[in-house]
Amino acid sequence: MEFERVRLEIDGPVGTLTLNHPEVMNAVSPEMLGGLMKAMDEVEDAKNGLRCLVMTGEGRGFCTGANLQGRGDNNAGRTDAGSALETAYHPFLRRLRNLKMPFITSVNGPAAGVGMSFALMGDLVLCARSAYFLQAFRRIGLVPDGGSTWILPRLVGKARAMELSLLGEKLPAETALEWGLVNRVFDDAKLAEETKKLAHDLANGPTVALGLIRQLYWESTDNTYEEQLNLERQNQRTAGDSRDFKEGVRAFLEKRPAQFKGE
Repeated sequence: MEFERVRLEIDGPVGTLTLNHPEVMNAVSPEMLGGLMKAMDEVEDAKNGLRCLVMTGEGRGFCTGANLQGRGDNNAGRTDAGSALETAYHPFLRRLRNLKMPFITSVNGPAAGVGMSFALMGDLVLCARSAYFLQAFRRIGLVPDGGSTWILPRLVGKARAMELSLLGEKLPAETALEWGLVNRVFDDAKLAEETKKLAHDLANGPTVALGLIRQLYWESTDNTYEEQLNLERQNQRTAGDSRDFKEGVRAFLEKRPAQFKGE
């Protein structure tokens, strides 16, 4: 399926969302954000049967941040550089956060600015060895956005988050792996294949439970211990009521692989 600056490919239970403006290394424009929101309608539509979502970039880059072409033409008077966050970026990021299925980001090249924010939204962040991350905002006199000031210190700690944001230095994929920012790094030629393998493994799993697991970890960073215990209780009730749980128990007792349906 083709949308503006975005492509959605469906391979059985796996959807791959590709940022598709390689001429500018997939820099985000209003048109791309509109395409992403329309693509998400298809991702969330039950008729498509998706049980895992992958995001990647076309060509040499994952996403190099916001497309700044034309942004500096009007220097007379002040503008609200944050208005697009509220009206366009945040609604998309919230949809990713609230997905009911596992979400993988396959970082095939540079992930800079809000592109880094997109990349770090993944439940699993997979990288090509040549990829790098860049908090590029300070280079143009802006602050980090796209939720990066929330997620970075939780992944790598305040000191490293500050370093990345204040200095604006490139973080190679291998170092990102050492810091715990990403999950796995593959040779460039192997990234797509390994991403597909992991995506199908997740999609064929107990996706009711997997969706609840991702909710638990998103909520855990702000919940108290008691609140998290209560949420675990609530989600365990939901998971235990699924057909996948019953199939999992039967398969365990019968010593065979489970055939999960995501129900």
